[in-house]
Amino acid sequence: MIDKPFSAILAHAQAEVAQCSELLARHGLTIAFAESATAGFLSFLFSLANRSGDVLKGGVTCYDACVKEDVLNVSPSLIERFTPESEEVSAAIAESLTHMISADIHVGITGLTKPGGSESPEKPVGTMFTAIKAKNWQVSDRSTFSGNEQQIIAAAASNLCQIIHRQLTEHPTP
Repeated sequence: MIDKPFSAILAHAQAEVAQCSELLARHGLTIAFAESATAGFLSFLFSLANRSGDVLKGGVTCYDACVKEDVLNVSPSLIERFTPESEEVSAAIAESLTHMISADIHVGITGLTKPGGSESPEKPVGTMFTAIKAKNWQVSDRSTFSGNEQQIIAAAASNLCQIIHRQLTEHPTP
C-alpha cells in the first residue's frame, strides 16, 4: 500500500467524524472515549467537529496496560489472560468509562497499530478491537486494517463512525 501523507489521512478521518458528530448531535447524544491504540486520536477528531461541544464529553488515553489497570480498574488478570489488545479489554475499558464520564455512548478501543504488542498470526498488526456501550445496545467489533500506523488508526476511526451510524439507524435511542 502506498503511504498517504498524514494530512490526507487526517482530512478524510476528520470529514467522517464530522458527519458522525452531526448525527450524534441530531439525536441529542453524547460520546466518551477510552483509547489505547488510538491514543486520543478519536477524542481529538471529535473535538474538531462543528458540533463537538454538543457531543464530546471527554476521554481517557490508556495506551499502557498500567493505565488500564490503575485508572480504569481493569483486572491485571484479564489483561494477562487476553492481552492488552483484545476484545475483552476493550469491553472492560468501555465499561469502566461508564463509571467515570457521564455520556450516552462509551467507546473502548484497543489494537495493534505497529509491531511490538501481542500480535500473532491470528491477530496481526492492524487488528483493532472496538467496544461501544449505549443504554439500549452494545457492539463489539474486531476488524483488521492494512497500512501504516496512521492509516490503521484512521481506518479504526472510520469504522467507529460506520458502526455508530448503523446502530443509530437500527436503534435511534441508545
